[in-house]
Amino acid sequence: MELYFDKLYIDGEFVNSHSKETYNVFSSIDEEFYAQIPMGSPDDVTGAVSAARRAFIDWSSRPIESRLEYLDRIREAIEKRSDEISEVITHEVGMPIGLSKKIQCGLALTDISETIQAARNVNLEERVGNSLIVREPIGVVGAITPWNYPLHQITAKLAPALAAGCCIVVKPASQAPISAIILAEIVNQIGLPPGVFNLIFGPGSEVGEEIVKSEDVDMISFTGSTNAGRAIGALAAKTVKRVTLELGGKSANIILDDADLDRAIGSALNACFLNSGQTCSALSRLLVPEKLVGEIEGRILAEIKKFVVGNPFEKGTRIGPLVSQVQQERVRRYIFSGIDDGAKLVLGGAEQPEGLSKGFYVKPTVFSKVTREMKIAQEEIFGPVLSILEYEDDEEAVELANETIYGLSGGVWSQDFDRALGLARKIRTGQVDINGGSFNPKAPFGGYKQSGSGRELGKYGLEEYFEIKAIQT
Repeated sequence: MELYFDKLYIDGEFVNSHSKETYNVFSSIDEEFYAQIPMGSPDDVTGAVSAARRAFIDWSSRPIESRLEYLDRIREAIEKRSDEISEVITHEVGMPIGLSKKIQCGLALTDISETIQAARNVNLEERVGNSLIVREPIGVVGAITPWNYPLHQITAKLAPALAAGCCIVVKPASQAPISAIILAEIVNQIGLPPGVFNLIFGPGSEVGEEIVKSEDVDMISFTGSTNAGRAIGALAAKTVKRVTLELGGKSANIILDDADLDRAIGSALNACFLNSGQTCSALSRLLVPEKLVGEIEGRILAEIKKFVVGNPFEKGTRIGPLVSQVQQERVRRYIFSGIDDGAKLVLGGAEQPEGLSKGFYVKPTVFSKVTREMKIAQEEIFGPVLSILEYEDDEEAVELANETIYGLSGGVWSQDFDRALGLARKIRTGQVDINGGSFNPKAPFGGYKQSGSGRELGKYGLEEYFEIKAIQT
């Protein structure tokens, strides 16, 4: 199946781009042409931002329940097309189809549901002494989103923005654009007022920058690499607009000497290899006591048999391909780096997996004897590569966990809950899971240090889209 799209979505209509450029999307599974989309231009950004600015006057003045009704209709329409959405994301990104339905599409539905619940409970006005404290929508939001969880990353911004009364211009990653186009079709179908939602594609260096520097954009919500986040923060500072950044990670998963290894090892591999490692919050560093390294290596070699690499549409596949050849080659360079730096290759490697001559696949790879200065210990790889680092005591484990520029996620394994909680409190990171604690969509998601600023999801994400005004009486 080949898909062709030739329209952007601006001011309530599918319109031609001012640019003649297009972008070809290739299936991650077999490297064949999959879809073509139009690239936008700075003129298209101007049109989209102007439409959002005009729509903001009416949209922001509507009762919040009216805005939430539109959001709920969007959620219902996404649910009806969930099979289609999951399929296209699996082609683009490579996540196994069962997980795409549960995670890629399921998270998008949850984003909207949780935002609706949070918005119904938000306190838009409160009295503090002689002041009336008022929450008002910040204005026009520019949302720049990545390819690894393409629909979820949009709805995590769209839902709170619209609930708060903001209008939005979305620029998704070109590598995985189809779910965003389906979302535009849904928005059009349910009759969302023109200009409230606008969709434009294009390179970050042109279209993304134009959105960020626009004086009519009041807020930028960006998810992507730390390098890109730095550039966006610097550019946005020129107009002193609000910026929320959800960036990279190199998160540590600490196994303490009293951990339940039967549970910990399988969970640790899944926490690193989910979505083929294409997850910013992946626990890609496994910190283990020196005396347990040999046993843990053996358990990993036994457990890895469950992580079948293959076509993500085939039953039993746990690890699909990466999103692109560029990403595949990048991950392979890191594997070569680990080998060259003297790390021990426990399993995997840079070669194409057996029986898969085509597709952007990388073998699940585990290194041990990794030292803290190695690239594979410090830099975000964004692929199925796990680095095992050794520590002597709890103090050194925390030191290693904190010894990166990142602070997005983390994990601690111990049968002594108080001990695990004590370490979790010391890790400088936005989220920590104890003994594989499950993802909570109501909890704030975001990072410390160079993993970003601001929070997404639930009531914490909603707060980012409000300005706070004090009226003294």
